[in-house]
Amino acid sequence: MSETTEALRDAEPRARIVATAERLFREIGFQKTTVADIARELRMSPANVYRFFGSKAEIHVAVAGHLMSEVEAAAQQIAFGPGSASERLRALVIGNEKMNAERYLADRKLHDMVEAALDEHWPAIDAHIDRIDGLIESIIAAGMVTGEFAKGDPGLAARLVHAACIRFCHPRLMVEYADRPEPTSGQMIEFCLAALRAGVAV
Repeated sequence: MSETTEALRDAEPRARIVATAERLFREIGFQKTTVADIARELRMSPANVYRFFGSKAEIHVAVAGHLMSEVEAAAQQIAFGPGSASERLRALVIGNEKMNAERYLADRKLHDMVEAALDEHWPAIDAHIDRIDGLIESIIAAGMVTGEFAKGDPGLAARLVHAACIRFCHPRLMVEYADRPEPTSGQMIEFCLAALRAGVAV
């Protein structure tokens, strides 16, 4: 059997394990959920779960990766969708905030997993940040080409915008600043857009 065929064969049970784990994380918490719990829900043995994931930690990473991939997919659709660069950048930041709030703030048990991911510096978190940076950069670069934004370094500009808006998409900061309503994400993105149009030198 080729590696490609084997990967395709394994994709469906892996996806079922991740979906079941995510549901149990939401219901009883990621720390309390055991591999045996996941296996029981799927009517398989723990040993069978371990065929697809080497450890419970790997399942944690897979669940986090799945949640982040949904945010990235929505952001990508916005980044390469219709509208001006300003409209797309505004929609990306506000959409990112909304999706993260739905995933990590409304569900405190799932938020505990995010806290662990941040505390333990999971590589998946850095990779997610890099991908969002890349999508922001693509929007800014397009705006610079059309003249909507002043010419400059789109990569640096993207990182500056992401840093300025981080409290609206970073789960931990979203909790810490929950009782500070201003600036809103809308206000911050307008501030960033004004800087992009003016071409503020750094």
